[in-house]
Amino acid sequence: MNEAIKKTSGTEVTHPDAGLFGQPLFEDPSARALSRVGVVDVGSNSVRLVVFDGAARSPAYFYNEKIMCALGAGVSETGVLNPQGRTRALNALKRFQHLADGMGLPALTVVATAAVRDAADGPDFCAEVQRETGLRIWVIDGEEEARLSAQGVLLGWPGSYGLVCDIGGSSMELAEISQGRVGRRVTSNLGPLKLREIKGGKKGRQAHIKETMTTLKEAMGAQRDRLFLVGGSWRAIARIDMYRRGYPLHVLHEYRMTARSVSATAKFIKNSNLEEIRAACGISNARMSLVPLAAEVLSRLVRTFKPKDIALSSYGIREGMLYEQMPQRLRDRDPLIEACRFAEAKDARMPGFGKALYAFIHPLFKSAPPARRRLIKAACLLHDVSWRAHPDYRAETCFDNATRANLGGLKHSERVFLGLALLHRYSNKREGTRFDDLYELIDEKDQRDAEVLGKAMRFGAMLWMTQDAERGTLQWYPKKRHLKLRLTPDMVPLYGEVAEARLMSLATSLEASLEVTKKR
Repeated sequence: MNEAIKKTSGTEVTHPDAGLFGQPLFEDPSARALSRVGVVDVGSNSVRLVVFDGAARSPAYFYNEKIMCALGAGVSETGVLNPQGRTRALNALKRFQHLADGMGLPALTVVATAAVRDAADGPDFCAEVQRETGLRIWVIDGEEEARLSAQGVLLGWPGSYGLVCDIGGSSMELAEISQGRVGRRVTSNLGPLKLREIKGGKKGRQAHIKETMTTLKEAMGAQRDRLFLVGGSWRAIARIDMYRRGYPLHVLHEYRMTARSVSATAKFIKNSNLEEIRAACGISNARMSLVPLAAEVLSRLVRTFKPKDIALSSYGIREGMLYEQMPQRLRDRDPLIEACRFAEAKDARMPGFGKALYAFIHPLFKSAPPARRRLIKAACLLHDVSWRAHPDYRAETCFDNATRANLGGLKHSERVFLGLALLHRYSNKREGTRFDDLYELIDEKDQRDAEVLGKAMRFGAMLWMTQDAERGTLQWYPKKRHLKLRLTPDMVPLYGEVAEARLMSLATSLEASLEVTKKR
């Protein structure tokens, strides 16, 4: 595997402007080499091509296609790959290679997991694929699969800790992560396709799941931190959990569940009409057929390891393959900030102004904790990227982009906070939009703070000036509820009627008195 996926090399450059507004690494040649990376995952249930626009730390999905092949169906009984699945997988790989050629991609990186490594005709299948398409398949073992899945989680949560559980069609892997590193890892045969073949019906299957889970706990030790769930069956269960709860934000990445909600959803699946659930949640027939078995595994997993909380990760083995190629200094960057900087450089009218805007409004948020300052910086970087949207819909476009965009390192509550701030960048009011039900994911104080941030950016955006111009300052006295703007001579011509009205709106949201002075 390490032959197939090589880290990009480059000369280490230390830039004097450190921190979250440091030198953008997506402009570095070693990072630019990651642009348009194509990877293929040949799994037991599906074959998927993902093409990453990967120069930014939080990569965009340039192309994403999955074909359900059930390559691993029956392998335990027959010892060979499902013949129909094998034909479909070969045809899928032929298509993917043609797509890669049309996109001008370098060679695709192709990995195969449990089905191909377990089947007697796995080597023959790999040889046929190479003969027919020119693609070399790297068959990885269970521990390597666990490592790559865990690295995919680290792509979205750098420095995270906990237990990563990746479920495929024929296997389930566990890996521990701590301080941004992958530790112990283990594989098992708890994939739903394999569980179908367990003798003894439901009783025999559940006894097998319990026994296997006990063995996994002995190998992994106590894992009472966060449980990260990776894999299509887990995502399907999360969709059903959202449906059962009436949860308003349908973004799977960073969706949170509890042990209680897992138990409730497992019972809901057991007692409901599966076709009705499938149609309501937009789950494919092939995936839905595996969900009841996966729910049994998840219930036992949660009872066995007792995690403090549970998070869905849309990032897994394919993202881990991209992470493998990143230089360490890119891995260490905040995926949210890097993605926002990339967006500003690409779409803003005045790239670089986000940094100046943050410096200008910072006095309002001096006491904010680091996690909140991070969101404030992200908002400043994104404050102008939606300027092409129609003015009547610009505020809603901003909220929609922030809450539903493919951004790593954001909890759902943080997505809503960021979205509200950007909405208020263009609108004084937030009521009466189609997003009203999402506001409830954050409390009233955070809603007010997002409003203040948005209105501060709305005012600050009026003060565009050259880089060498002397900027004015905001001063905030929270105990006195007093806001003071000090204008420089360069700023005076910019402080017109509209700017004044926006400053008054900010003061109103702060419930503050206002003072405007001119610097002599």
